[in-house]
Amino acid sequence: MSLLRNTLTQSSLTMASRVLGFLRDILLAAKVGAGPIGDAFVTALILPNLFRRIFAEGAFAQAFVPAYARTLEAEGPEAAEEIARQTMRALFAATAALVILAQIFMPYLIKAFHGGYPPESESFQLAILLTRITMPYLACMALAALLSGVLNSAGRFILSAGAPTLLNIFLITAALLGDSAPQTATYAAWAVTAAGIAQAGVLWYGVTRQKVSLSLGWPKLTPAVKKVIALAIPGTIAASGTQINIMVSQLLASFETGAKSWLFYADRLYQLPLGIVGVAVGVAILPKLARAARSDNGVQSNTLMDEGIGLAMALTVPAAIALMIAPAYLIEGLYTRGAFTALDASQTGLALIHYGWGVPAFVLIKVLAPGYFAREDTKSPMRFALGTVALNTVLGAGLFMYFRSQGWAGFPGLAIATSISAWVNAALLFGGLQSRGWYKAGPRLIKRIISVTAASLTMGAGLFLILQRQDLLAEMIPYGKFLEVVVFILAGITIYACAALLFGAIRISDLKGMLKRTPS
Repeated sequence: MSLLRNTLTQSSLTMASRVLGFLRDILLAAKVGAGPIGDAFVTALILPNLFRRIFAEGAFAQAFVPAYARTLEAEGPEAAEEIARQTMRALFAATAALVILAQIFMPYLIKAFHGGYPPESESFQLAILLTRITMPYLACMALAALLSGVLNSAGRFILSAGAPTLLNIFLITAALLGDSAPQTATYAAWAVTAAGIAQAGVLWYGVTRQKVSLSLGWPKLTPAVKKVIALAIPGTIAASGTQINIMVSQLLASFETGAKSWLFYADRLYQLPLGIVGVAVGVAILPKLARAARSDNGVQSNTLMDEGIGLAMALTVPAAIALMIAPAYLIEGLYTRGAFTALDASQTGLALIHYGWGVPAFVLIKVLAPGYFAREDTKSPMRFALGTVALNTVLGAGLFMYFRSQGWAGFPGLAIATSISAWVNAALLFGGLQSRGWYKAGPRLIKRIISVTAASLTMGAGLFLILQRQDLLAEMIPYGKFLEVVVFILAGITIYACAALLFGAIRISDLKGMLKRTPS
């Protein structure tokens, strides 16, 4: 399948998941709110996901996919099946052990992530309970990540992209069943773990359909598995550094009641383009880049990177501009109801505006990193990530404390530091590919980025004018703020689509290519 078609498959299913995710967040925000209970629930969601990014979706998956694809091509299905089986066993054993340790030492973990609340407070104790419930999700996601890698290497993207939808369905059900904020948070915590089991089961079924026989058991550290582990270690170290930064941010945010929830909901909104575009392009491009690298096809590698970067920028730069122009307006329309107040919306908007200008960088990191992983270089991204993590930690803590000393809210400083660090990381990844001769941006990409910028600014001007007449918009759509914001978003999409075609940011040939299937 073509890169564009693979990305479309991944993106369309991810879009469905994200739409359900917004419904889930709307319901949870209305039931749980942004306060001590909400902060405890956010902690319970974040902790297993932090470790998941270390062991599952990040380093291990990026190291496994090229190794599995190479073995499948060079040694055949049986050898590839064995490396998948033993790698899965090693990954599951490591994450299961981590889950057990986390259950034992949970009060100390919560102290590190939620220390702004006193240990005797309801929020602190609830955070311990909820995180103990959600922590097994980590082991389930470790299995899911590896199973997704097997499917993606076979050119099967539907199940791996659609499985996360189950989490949203389970959480929506929990939100609808809960009455009070603590009860809803508890139901939702159980829903997280149940969804993890369901996701792993669905993906296991998908792998079985591909005639790949896997099983759990005591792992054997074969030379192939040792190589995957060796490749994964630098990425794991880098991911660990990132999680240290997030831990520092979470700890600082816990000193401002509600700040963890405000950052969480701002994060959810800016993650939409990252999840739909960045991750999708990265997943679709990695197997193709690995094949091009093995055949030493520099022209094909360059073309793939140009296409990936151009497509990512065409879909994320306008999103970034929209998030910066109307952050509080978007949050208010999407989330303000029930326990989530207008004040919560305005505070969340303070974080969203600064996450917004970092969105293109977040996506570029996802697209550029496969250029290294495809050549089994995981050390360079590790060095870049560790450097930017240190920058993020120091800058975030410094801005948080400086803003607090001025009598301002400190949490926007954490969002500013995150976006600055992301741009630095993207620049280092891009420069590293250039200096190694692995990638050189072509003239078509440069022309496309100029076109994307022009189309995005046109859209931004249109949205700004609409915002100046909010009263007129409210009169035309007298059915509530939510529908008003939906119309606002659709107007932005329409303006950008027209401008993108006019300036050449999106080409008619791209749209035709979505319908075509090309040989792998």
